[in-house]
Amino acid sequence: MEYEDFINAVATRAKVSTDQAATLTGATLQTLADRISAGQAEDLAYQLPDGLDDHLRKPPPHRRQEHAQSFGLDEFVRRVADRPAVDRSLAAAGVGAVLTTLREAVSRDEFEDAMAQLPKEFRQVMEPVGAGRGQRRG
Repeated sequence: MEYEDFINAVATRAKVSTDQAATLTGATLQTLADRISAGQAEDLAYQLPDGLDDHLRKPPPHRRQEHAQSFGLDEFVRRVADRPAVDRSLAAAGVGAVLTTLREAVSRDEFEDAMAQLPKEFRQVMEPVGAGRGQRRG
């Protein structure tokens, strides 16, 4: 998947502009990198296009936390909403849109490995597998 395809899919799913989708994507991937192991974040980054991969890569060693931080979905969304330039009212929809698009962009094994490090509640914000782009679950 190319960068533009990823951002367009997030924009469609979250019903936001592509600029907002790019901001939400970066914030969500950076927060995901805090929540999962550094090795798993790197594995996901390797499968993403330029422009998205760096969001999952940890900062320089002097600022790095080696272990994943443990927090649930509500805290995850709050952390995304607290990132610069993120419209707080769009954070929850953005997280779901980014995670759903990430599932399409990387291999199934890598995505499942990452999801195994998250509480099951994270799956609730994603579209079901096979749902059409931009459709919302009822």
